[in-house]
Amino acid sequence: MIRSGVALAVYVIAPIALAQTTAQTAPQTDTSYIDSNGTAHITRIIPVPKSISPEAKAVLARPASDAVHPESLADRRAHTDAWQARAGAASKAVYPVSIANDKIAGVPVLIVTPLTVGPGKSDRVLICVHGGGFNSDSGSLTESIPIANLTQTKVVSVLYRLAPEHPFPADVEDTVAVYKELLKTYKPQNMALYGTSAGAILTAETTVKLRQLGTPLPGALGVFSGLGDFSRLGDSWAMYALNGLSGHLDPPNYDTHDTEYVGSTDLKDPVLSPYYANVKGFPPTLFITSGRDALLSGTTILHRHFLAAGVDAQLVVFEALPHAFWNDVNLPESREAYGIMANFFDTHLGQVRQLSNLQIFRLESGMFGDAGEHLWPYLFRVAEGPDVVG
Repeated sequence: MIRSGVALAVYVIAPIALAQTTAQTAPQTDTSYIDSNGTAHITRIIPVPKSISPEAKAVLARPASDAVHPESLADRRAHTDAWQARAGAASKAVYPVSIANDKIAGVPVLIVTPLTVGPGKSDRVLICVHGGGFNSDSGSLTESIPIANLTQTKVVSVLYRLAPEHPFPADVEDTVAVYKELLKTYKPQNMALYGTSAGAILTAETTVKLRQLGTPLPGALGVFSGLGDFSRLGDSWAMYALNGLSGHLDPPNYDTHDTEYVGSTDLKDPVLSPYYANVKGFPPTLFITSGRDALLSGTTILHRHFLAAGVDAQLVVFEALPHAFWNDVNLPESREAYGIMANFFDTHLGQVRQLSNLQIFRLESGMFGDAGEHLWPYLFRVAEGPDVVG
């Protein structure tokens, strides 16, 4: 899988295949040159760390060509679908669940149900928005199966519309539609929204949109290897490929962006790029990334934005592993990550959050109808008050 712009694994047609680095041509020393613009031109010799599991060491030690491998979108989707089916079956073998296809608010979904729903958990639901660079599905199964099993809670995996046929905000619209329909059955504090990679980005985007619409927010969020700013590429984007330090990686081009997903949307639009949104009052949020994740910078920058707004935002960074490593159920670190995710949702769902006077006013001010939407920006600037129990 190849990336383009600022969405991981977006396909690109490369006209020239570069020669693969070999043992004979690979750098054997560390070098560093900082040019007049501050750009670093470096080589590094990085051994497999001793601090990770034997299984993770084996993953990092896999040989991978750094030559360009052109792939059409059709081929990418076919390969990704086949891999997701295999990886999903492997995940289900470890974490048994039942899976059914359905539609909610006209949007295709997978209903992933644990074989045993835990006591008091039938009134909860988790919403998963999968990764895949916004143009394919690389997680509807692998990102939902373990969490449904461990939390003993139903997960709705949203099969939102994909780019480039359906660019932003089609994915946000689909996720909002599913959320609002489920809100007719479940209390917001008993709902969580989470995702990996593109799904992590979509999680934050959807939450900003829900706030704009005046819809009660979920009880918890999970942003697992994402970003919140399409206008700026983070440092890790220039350092790591999809598989970390292995595989092909082009030097970053800060003058381009993923037009197939964002279209003509302003890159600092607060829904597209939640870094520019006011996230004060957002629900408790778990951020997870890893040391060789191309979106390490994006995840940590958005985490700091949440912290600055006073959100209960936790960050977990796994040592050495590449982007979205938890899609590999065979890694002990993946099982650790699943446990952290599940425990976070179990801890925070069902809790009555502290809301500001303004937020309570917002949620209870339906009598204003459409006019409330026009009043909201003004009220948000001038009417913040002390926290009270919501």
